[in-house]
Amino acid sequence: MKFDRNDVTILHALQRDAHTKASDLAETLGLSLSPFYRRIRLLEENGVITQYVTLLDQEKAGFPVNAYVSVAIEKKSEVRLAAFERAIANFEEVMECYLMTGAFDYMLRVVAGDIAGIERFVMTKLTKIDGVRDIHTSVALRRVEYKTALPVRIRDE
Repeated sequence: MKFDRNDVTILHALQRDAHTKASDLAETLGLSLSPFYRRIRLLEENGVITQYVTLLDQEKAGFPVNAYVSVAIEKKSEVRLAAFERAIANFEEVMECYLMTGAFDYMLRVVAGDIAGIERFVMTKLTKIDGVRDIHTSVALRRVEYKTALPVRIRDE
């Protein structure tokens, strides 16, 4: 999908605050509400906007600990990788999961209320998944930078 200046402005504004008033944003763009909402609908239909969420303060919500967990799977096969991914999808502590290149097959970001919560997750959940060969866990000391907004730019594709 091609993004023009108006699309980029809309996407930046909604990523900053999804509660931005449509009328204010439309006015900023010099659009009436009808063409503004058509642009929003087009961005949704093309899968650029996938959902609207509320971001919580991780510490205030009771999950101050972030751990990055690398997982290696033994005897890799499509079936075994799919089974691992299904299992991980059921664990609410797993905030992100990526299939990786290199020595480990997956990288997880796991949250917990304390270090013991990370240990419980690894020992009672992760190690129980069939095919897990190796686990390496690193605990984040503090967050230095955190972004949720993508750096959207005008594009001609």
